[in-house]
Amino acid sequence: MHYSQAKQNMGNVIIKKVECKKDLKRFIRFNYELYKDNPYSVPDLYEDMLDTFTDKNAAMEFCEAVYFLAYKDGKLVGRIAGIINNKANSTWGQKMVRFGYIDFIDDREVSQALLEAVENWGKAKGMTEMQGPLGFTDMDAEGMLVEGFDELSTNATIYNYPYYPQHMEALGFEKDADWVEMSIQVPKEVPERMTRIAEIVMRKYGLEIKKFTSHKEIARQYGQQIFQVINAAFKPLFGYSELSDKQIDQYVKAYLPFCDLKLVSLITESDGTLVAVGISMPSLSKALQKAKGKLFPMGWWHLLKAIKWQKPDTLDLMLVAVKPEYQGKGVNAILFHDLLPIFIREGYKFVETNPELELNQKVQSQWIYFERRQHKRRRCFKKSI
Repeated sequence: MHYSQAKQNMGNVIIKKVECKKDLKRFIRFNYELYKDNPYSVPDLYEDMLDTFTDKNAAMEFCEAVYFLAYKDGKLVGRIAGIINNKANSTWGQKMVRFGYIDFIDDREVSQALLEAVENWGKAKGMTEMQGPLGFTDMDAEGMLVEGFDELSTNATIYNYPYYPQHMEALGFEKDADWVEMSIQVPKEVPERMTRIAEIVMRKYGLEIKKFTSHKEIARQYGQQIFQVINAAFKPLFGYSELSDKQIDQYVKAYLPFCDLKLVSLITESDGTLVAVGISMPSLSKALQKAKGKLFPMGWWHLLKAIKWQKPDTLDLMLVAVKPEYQGKGVNAILFHDLLPIFIREGYKFVETNPELELNQKVQSQWIYFERRQHKRRRCFKKSI
């Protein structure tokens, strides 16, 4: 059956390709419906998702994508995206089709039909392997939750029911990579050893901590450099494709204006060259649950309260990036030497890390100073096609 057909019959499941805005709205909203009563799932903002799946997404410069809906007995029962990141394939020397944004009811016939739809599309495009769940780039949420189903999700990660990975394994998919997430307890004071290391490293390499109070100024002076450091730091990591200039411009405009600049730490050389960045923000998980994926009419109010006035006791550590030539030299200690006193003063009790590759020892080692627990694990699956 050819992937380009608008509808494909797969047993009792009908697969429909998204071809209009109405279908795309159904695609986005299916996740909200499937998880509307789940206390751990955090819905994405509808407006952000709409931009992600259209040409407004700068990643479309080098990505191809297709979206499928699954129907059974006349009811919408699943969704999936097929993505070919041509830049990543070129970088890693592979012919890989990604699947992402996958959701389905607990019905093996449905999950199989969805994955086969992406497989057929990928084969028709000359791909030989399939992996996911992944987004367009590493700036998108990735990895299927395999541990931590009773933990509150974050606005930067995927939540899924426990039956998802069971379906993947039953359908012949294998582990490709795992990410782990930590809940870090904010200490009552900055560990003395960390302060000592930070001071030594700053003196040795002539490094400085830069802080800003103006969003316009940080964007003007360091907006581009922040994402260039991210590109350099993440380049060797699993499946990474470098952010384009257009993507960087998009992220600078979309995200920097919403950061609490107290919670942003920049480390520079004496001439102002950026070598490391740490960005954290108050957890928006509960605010997004109250907003139910909508900014209007009142979703914006819940988000604003979480950012400005009724701050939660948990921070999300959105990213830490250190230039490769400074990795393993204690620069991470400088970032936390700057940020921890702010965490403590602001009354935060916990920090949620973003997903970190389980084999990335440089990242894992930075938590040795803290009380912590690994509370989530997520997986990228793969399969030859």
